[in-house]
Formats: sequence, C-alpha cells, structure tokens
Amino acid sequence: NYFYVFGGKDESSAALIQGITLAGVLLDEVALMPRSFVEQAIARTITEKNAKYWLNCNPDSPQHYINLEWIEDSKNENVKRIYHLHFLLEDNPTLSPEQIAETKNQFSGIFYRRFILGEWAKAEGLVYPNFIPEKHVIPEFKLRDKAKARFYVSIDYGTLNPCSMGLWAVMHSKKLGDFAIRVKEYYFNSRKEGYQKTDEEYLSELIKLTDGFDINRVIIDPSAASFITTIKKSGRFSVTPANNDVIDGIRHTSNELTAGRLYFCRNCKDSIREFSLYVWDEKATEDRVKKTDDHAMDDIRYFCNTVFTKVSESTVSKYTNITKGGWE
Repeated sequence: NYFYVFGGKDESSAALIQGITLAGVLLDEVALMPRSFVEQAIARTITEKNAKYWLNCNPDSPQHYINLEWIEDSKNENVKRIYHLHFLLEDNPTLSPEQIAETKNQFSGIFYRRFILGEWAKAEGLVYPNFIPEKHVIPEFKLRDKAKARFYVSIDYGTLNPCSMGLWAVMHSKKLGDFAIRVKEYYFNSRKEGYQKTDEEYLSELIKLTDGFDINRVIIDPSAASFITTIKKSGRFSVTPANNDVIDGIRHTSNELTAGRLYFCRNCKDSIREFSLYVWDEKATEDRVKKTDDHAMDDIRYFCNTVFTKVSESTVSKYTNITKGGWE
C-alpha cells in the first residue's frame, strides 16, 4: 500500500489531490477542512469499488454540513454506508481521572459542550458566561509588582467605531503559571463624543496609557494599517499584528477565564461592561458574534490569541493530544 499525506488547509488544497486515484481517505479534524477539499478527496476514490472513508472531528455548529450530511445520515436506518462512533475523554484508556478533570476545567460554555461533551451545539447567549466579576475583577495592580511583570498593549483601532486599548501585565505564580492582569485601558467612542480622532491623537493616548511602563509589544489588528505606520514612525514601540481569528481567539480567551489566568482592574470599566453585553448572533447559521459592544472584547481577544495563548499552551502542553474530548 502507498500512503499520501496532504493538508486540507484552504480552498486551494483541493488542487493538491486533483487527478489522483485513491482507495480510501482518512480526514483528520474534517470539520475544519474546506468542503471543496473533502469532496475532492472522496471523489478520488470513485474507481475503487470498496473504498472506505474515515472522518473524525470535534463537533461544530449543528448547521455544519458534516453534521447535516454525515452525522444525521448515520441515524437513518435506511442509510447503511455510515457508521458513527461517539467518543468522550473517559473513553481514552491512557488518561487518568486527574487528567480528565484538568482537561474539563480548561473549557466552559459552548466550547465545553463541543470539546468535552461532544455535542453539535449552537452558539447562543453570552459569549463569556464564565466571566465572573467577583472572580476576575481585582481592585488594582500593585506597583510593587511592576518589576516582576512583562507589559503588553492590545488595540482594537476604530475611527467611526470605538477605539479600545488595554495595558496588560503578564506575571508568574507557582499555582497558575503565567497569568495576565489588565492594568488599565483607554476607550474612545467617536459617535458618543461627536468627533473623530486622528492617528497622531491616538498615538498620544497610547503614550499616556503606557507612561511609566516598559512595553514589550503593542498588539494591534493588522487591518489598522495607517495607525500601525504611525506607531512605527514614532519609534517608541515594537508592533506585532494580531492573530485576529475570531473563534480561536474567543476559545483561548474563554479558556484563560475558566483557568483563572485573566484578571481586570476595577478601573477597566468598558471591558467589564462589554462582558455583560457581548453575545452570539443566534440568527446566524455559523458561529458569529453580534458586532455591537465588542471593541474591548476584540482587543482582549487579540491579546489572548497573539500573546497569552502561547503562555497558556505551555502550561497544558503535556495534554496536547487529549483536549479533543468530543470526537465523532
């Protein structure tokens, strides 16, 4: 037998296997692959009478075609071609009860239902139901800890829309490993204030926000090209374009909240306010958040998905292969 390995990363991936003849296909994490690649892979087995397909994945939206056209078909008694297996963490014989419990504690909300319970669940309600002010809001950042921290700024840039900036201190403890505190923030709503600010004015606000702090990096949405240029020209800050993947960023942020590695000083009023207003768009057929009251949420997501996720992943790296709890 000959085995070929391909990556189903994007729409162009279908061209990698076009024309090849296959006797079977294994699609790992198929729900993350573009449909064109999946259909092309299956089509390459058309000449093989007894071709077989193995598909596995964590669940996604109930409207995902893998659920509608494969999982749901497997429940039809007249469909004999699909055999469906549902696995949970407890079905993995290599995991101890402690490892299972620790993995479950990494997830909450929609991600717990999908990655732990293995449900094809719809995203609804609050995006971060696990944000608990009594747990995540602290009075203030203790300046005596300044020497122990690394400082970052995350920015969701806006002209017509609000502009949100957050100053973060990343610290370390034996109990939590690395954790982050949102020390203070800047939030400007041009519609509410009745005028817009220029890039140079926002740069001045960034300088005020970071006065007295040695900033490691400024993390900003890569679409804010003009403001990135302005910051770089100032020569004051090292700028990194954010990883702005929405769903991954929300998942990482949710994991950090659940693990108790994200904290917000009481003066960060706009981010605390948005946590109670940031909701899923329940009318959408795919995972999508409502684009209102989301600007501090976006800059927090940029931080978690670009900087802090690397911190948290090092903490759970020994469990890299067991976080796929709800397998189909």
